[in-house]
Amino acid sequence: MTEKACRACHLIISEGNVCPNCHSTELSERWDSYVLIFDPEKSEVGKKLNAKVAGKYAVRIR
Repeated sequence: MTEKACRACHLIISEGNVCPNCHSTELSERWDSYVLIFDPEKSEVGKKLNAKVAGKYAVRIR
């Protein structure tokens, strides 16, 4: 199965059609690059992406 990125919060998911983070159904299989956020509260990149939970986030979604 292809990984999908949530258009709302950029979280990358590998299963399902609903984002477990924000519950959005707007997912895209077309995304470029990703970052791993381990501690969203301390991560400068996590703050820029408005990451609320640790995980894999898409940098750019098409």
